[in-house]
Amino acid sequence: MTAQRERIHRHVSEHPGIHFNQLARELDLATGQLQYHLKKLRRADDVVSESLYGRTHYFTPEYDDWERGAVAVLRRETARDVLLYLVEEGPSAPTPVADDLGIARSTLEWHLDHLIEQNLVEKRRDERRRVTLALARPDDTAELLRLVEPSVPERLVDRFTRLVDSLVTE
Repeated sequence: MTAQRERIHRHVSEHPGIHFNQLARELDLATGQLQYHLKKLRRADDVVSESLYGRTHYFTPEYDDWERGAVAVLRRETARDVLLYLVEEGPSAPTPVADDLGIARSTLEWHLDHLIEQNLVEKRRDERRRVTLALARPDDTAELLRLVEPSVPERLVDRFTRLVDSLVTE
């Protein structure tokens, strides 16, 4: 493995689920150069890619399908905040979650769709058809939450979305 590929591999290993643009920024590599090395790393089975929700995320091979999908979603600060809320508060109705996080219900639902699709959250309905949000795999989710910290650009995008939500609801 070349020194550049070793550098990319090490960064992916230290930041599982990192997406392509963030990887290029953090390593200060031209996109063509990064594409070339990632292609070589993928062919050698040193790196696995997962395309989800408009981004390609990179992992080392020890992550299974569920972990890759979960980490990709957790790279978004708002989705991460929803999960942290459910870890701290336990099963909750959607309205208090949205209110306490300061996001619009539509924003919560957008993130919930992905959290449910990746089997991180379940929507449970009681006999009166009221919805309760609960963690689908609490222990596994808590472990992954420790692994992922959203980057500054990811935080800025999520915070901008929250700002727009707050302006629209006022």
